[in-house]
Amino acid sequence: MEAGTVRGKHTRKTGIFLCLIATLSSAIGQKGDGCGHTVLGPESGTFTSINYPQTYPNNTVCEWEIRVHPSQRIIFKFGDFDIENSTSCHLSYLRLYNGIGPGRREIGKYCGPGFQRERVIESESNEVTVQFMSGIHISGRGFLVSYSTSNKSDLITCLDKGSHFSEPEFSRYCPAGCLTPFGNISGTIPLGYRDSSLLCMAGVHAGVVSHFLGGRINVVISKGITYYENTVANNVSSKTGHLSRHLFTFKTNGCYGTLGMESGVIRDGQIHASSVLQWHDPSGQFHSWGPERARLKKPGSAWAAFHTDEAQWLQIDLKKEKKITGIITTGSTLGEYAFYVSAYRIFSREDGEDWKVYKEANTDLDKIFQGNANNYQEVRNNFIPPIMARYIQINPVQWHQKAALKVELLGCQPFQPSLARAPVQPRPPLLTTEITPKLDKTTFTPDVKNNSVTPNISKDVALAAVLVPVLVMVLTAFILVLVCGWHWRNRKKTVEAPYSLIYWNRTEYAQPLVAGVTGTLRQKSTFKPEEDSEAGYSDPDGNGHYDAPVPEIYHAYAEPLPASSPEYATPIIMEISTHPTGTLGSVAASTFKSSSSTGPSLAGNINPSLPRTEGTPSGQTGYDTPKGKIIPVSAEEQVYQVPNSVSQIPATSDAE
Repeated sequence: MEAGTVRGKHTRKTGIFLCLIATLSSAIGQKGDGCGHTVLGPESGTFTSINYPQTYPNNTVCEWEIRVHPSQRIIFKFGDFDIENSTSCHLSYLRLYNGIGPGRREIGKYCGPGFQRERVIESESNEVTVQFMSGIHISGRGFLVSYSTSNKSDLITCLDKGSHFSEPEFSRYCPAGCLTPFGNISGTIPLGYRDSSLLCMAGVHAGVVSHFLGGRINVVISKGITYYENTVANNVSSKTGHLSRHLFTFKTNGCYGTLGMESGVIRDGQIHASSVLQWHDPSGQFHSWGPERARLKKPGSAWAAFHTDEAQWLQIDLKKEKKITGIITTGSTLGEYAFYVSAYRIFSREDGEDWKVYKEANTDLDKIFQGNANNYQEVRNNFIPPIMARYIQINPVQWHQKAALKVELLGCQPFQPSLARAPVQPRPPLLTTEITPKLDKTTFTPDVKNNSVTPNISKDVALAAVLVPVLVMVLTAFILVLVCGWHWRNRKKTVEAPYSLIYWNRTEYAQPLVAGVTGTLRQKSTFKPEEDSEAGYSDPDGNGHYDAPVPEIYHAYAEPLPASSPEYATPIIMEISTHPTGTLGSVAASTFKSSSSTGPSLAGNINPSLPRTEGTPSGQTGYDTPKGKIIPVSAEEQVYQVPNSVSQIPATSDAE
């Protein structure tokens, strides 16, 4: 019963408020029965035909008289235009005049499909009369027109969407009156709005422009998201939206931070209320919904007023002046208690001042903020212009069952010019030293101290910037030199290794001449027996004429003769005395090849027991020398004897 009475009172007050708005509109230049949605501001506005975007009725008329600052002219931009065509626009038309009253002069008369909606019409003075006339017609949506002063040439209409613009960032001017009953948006701040949303309506929802004032928006286009949530803000309800290719957000001044209700920066002692709802439940448990519970997102109950009248309030003390740009409210957030405030006023004051109510823009009417439609959803309202105050008081004017609130304030510290950095001024020349500087006018002492140490810091930074790269380059060069030297040394060892004297087992052999196969060997050729895991070597013919040399003895063999020398092997002379006794075989053979390719080879024997000396005559050397005669030699004497690696034979003479 009580709730119904309260709702009835609030319904009557809402009707009075709407009548005042209508009276205000008539006072600023609207009259007739063909007027639709209309907001006429001092610098911009929007108006439509009746029933827009539905078909306008027959035989209606409306006139709008628009006046701006005397130094400005007025520009008009059409968001939509659909007036049925007739001869000379005789039946239905839209007509614009320069001036107001009997002395007005016609700018143009428009109807039909030939009208270019994109055209911009500019007046010749600061006063314009717009007249809409409808006769008998079949169809036609009517029109939507926005206007602004001539210094806002980037004006857009309330029907422009984010998808209509391709720039990644842009700035446009939104007219007043874009909180229309048609059109919709999806999304919220800070996540962004779906690109199909109306730009200016989204700007009102975000709190960057006012519905009654309009304003400039700075838009950023970015990649879309998969889901856009629905929220309520500034009397605009955004709808749920799904995946889109792009979204847009707004650049702001950044003064939208929370002021401490949720975080606890604002203490319980700073929150007061006119009354507190208290009771005992049937189990005897005591419940108190005090002002300290009026913290947004805090679990449990909220603040609730005991009395159900418009004299109730919730007051917050910020301790010092703040710039307050908005407020977020919810109801009780408890399912069993559907308490919430659906409309409220805002009061503010400074120390020692009276309470001031927040007014509607360009009017003397109290602004009534839309509150919650349920007890759990958050609703945001922005203050345009912002409030500068220490104390904020929320006065419920509509509620459901009980006036209950959870609150968070948005804003920031006010700008203080005394704390701003002064621009650097050139120091004037000192004319005299007798005048004492006035230190009481110096307000930037910390800056002076900082400036005194800045040059030293700069020098250190510059020195470090030079030394560090130089040290890095020197260290890098040193490491490269070491690496290159190491590689060069290893490469040199690798190249010289095959010719080193330590490789005694790399023995090269002269190609022997064997009786019966001399015709198959090339002159001045050499050979090396194939290596085997066994102790000895076999000749290529498989005759087994050569046994492996003793591993401890280095055997040198004749090298091929040059082309100009006689074709026989050069004797190899070894110092036998340098080898241990008994390490050689009984016979060591030397060979040579005759100058004739058909003649047999001559063989000689060396006595291993006779060492060679420098004074030994040629006849006593261990090698036979060819005499140019053919001496018959038996087949047994043509066999080449080499030391055997298996058994050691005592040294004997050829006779033995």
